[in-house]
Amino acid sequence: MQNAFVEIAGVKRSLHVQVAREIARKILSGEVAQNEIIPGEMTLCEQFKVSRTSLREAIKLLTSKGLLESKPKVGTRVTDRENWNFLDSQLLDWLIDIGDNNAVYRDFLSLRNALEPEAAALAAENATAQQRILLSATFQRMDDISKDFELESWTEADMEFHRLIFLSTGNSFYLPFANVLCTMFKSFITHSSVRGSTCINEHRAIYSAIMAGDSSKARQANIDLLSKSKRRLPGSS
Repeated sequence: MQNAFVEIAGVKRSLHVQVAREIARKILSGEVAQNEIIPGEMTLCEQFKVSRTSLREAIKLLTSKGLLESKPKVGTRVTDRENWNFLDSQLLDWLIDIGDNNAVYRDFLSLRNALEPEAAALAAENATAQQRILLSATFQRMDDISKDFELESWTEADMEFHRLIFLSTGNSFYLPFANVLCTMFKSFITHSSVRGSTCINEHRAIYSAIMAGDSSKARQANIDLLSKSKRRLPGSS
């Protein structure tokens, strides 16, 4: 690593997380390259001013997220980007914290385009009575907030709206996206809401189609919402 790390300060039980975050930021930003061997244990302990136990826990945490791998007689190296677990909420939080997120938002929007329209269609077909009640209450809250807009309240309600749709698909493979991407949803929604409207009419169309059990309309309404979200990203027409 070209730049020394700064000393990490904090409560003992969180030191390894802070160390992991600092290393992850350098990896995710490209400051530390893929396949690069990171400094040895003693060097990193000295740079961070932490114990070997804290450093080893940090390396273990980053290994579990696919960022690092250790081999005898080789050392600990940064893995190829294809191994990084971008669906890990903590890793996403670190990624967003780097700062320049326009490319991240575009990639996330692409993922949403691939998943959300079908999730909305499945929710229209499979949502239980209780899930429809929860979705109705959440949309009503969104509608109220849109009339007296407050960003933090809107972000929470909007995130919950999309989370409920994933939970209502009746498809187990959609369930992780209801929770794992909460960090990304919140950051994206905050970003897009600041740059444009709340898209309440597009959300209303999704909600109405799901409540009516119309999968085709729900799918198209979600496509329309994502199309409008795309236009609010920098560099999008």
